[in-house]
Amino acid sequence: MSHDVKNIAITGGAGQIGYQLAFRVASGQVYGPKQKIRLHLLEITPALSALEGVKMELDDCAFPLLEDIVTTDNPDVAFTNADCAFLVGARPRSAGMERKDLLLANAEIFSVQGKSINANAKKEIKVLVVGNPANTNALIARENAPDINPRNFTAMTRLDHNRAVSQIAHRMGSHSSDIKQLIIWGNHSATQYPDIRFCQNKGKTVINDIDHDWYIKNFIPTVQQRGAAIIKARGASSAASAASAAIDHMHDWINGTEEKNWTSMGVMSDGSYGIEEGVVFSFPVTCKNGEYHIIQDLEIDAFSQEMIHATNKELREEREGVASLL
Repeated sequence: MSHDVKNIAITGGAGQIGYQLAFRVASGQVYGPKQKIRLHLLEITPALSALEGVKMELDDCAFPLLEDIVTTDNPDVAFTNADCAFLVGARPRSAGMERKDLLLANAEIFSVQGKSINANAKKEIKVLVVGNPANTNALIARENAPDINPRNFTAMTRLDHNRAVSQIAHRMGSHSSDIKQLIIWGNHSATQYPDIRFCQNKGKTVINDIDHDWYIKNFIPTVQQRGAAIIKARGASSAASAASAAIDHMHDWINGTEEKNWTSMGVMSDGSYGIEEGVVFSFPVTCKNGEYHIIQDLEIDAFSQEMIHATNKELREEREGVASLL
């Protein structure tokens, strides 16, 4: 890893997730313990004062790797020479708001950011979209950045992946680090499909040790609805766990996944598993040398096919809803 300074952009820097993320990024958890970094924090104009408070706190941590902090309400400043970007800031869904309205409100934000990334960021930038609806927001940003490799725009399903790993570990009486090769297919939404058919606990396949009824009636809905359950319990949406998953996603993409394991990333489909090319879909992947690779030739049984079809259908409908902005 070269020791020049890496520029890391975070949008929504004063929001709940952005706030959690900034300190962990500043401590070196993305590129590692030797890489100097510069933070570029973007916020909407009314939140600039709060963002200044975040900058003050970051300064007060005296992080050895943090060279500088740029705070701005201008995306062109935030994305200048960015090596990687966490697109966190998004319009949250308010009570009674239709998903379609949320899609359009966010589509406008992400088309502006895509254009700005195209014009200002490094051409090899790695982009992770965290702001929901993440898959479709990643598609919009990508379509507005024609000069950047479309593979470099990804959406976060690592939070769902981590949630699923934790649920299986609890069920098996194991530690989350013992659980490998779990998959989240599809959309970061309630239609996602957490698949444990290839999942291993301490190197042994778990599917035969998991009660099928529990898997269908408890596990899948728990993972799909976990975000809503946290809002109900905490009175606010997942922030620290989302920031943690964003770090995991970017760290693995840059530094590689661990040996004999894979993870889940929302990436541009290349036609694998019958998913139309271009759709941002969560697949099982491994990462090496800064590139991700979709795991190929996994057997898809009838139940899995049905689940994958449902989440794919939702993603295609979302894409149609924002077609005017693509």
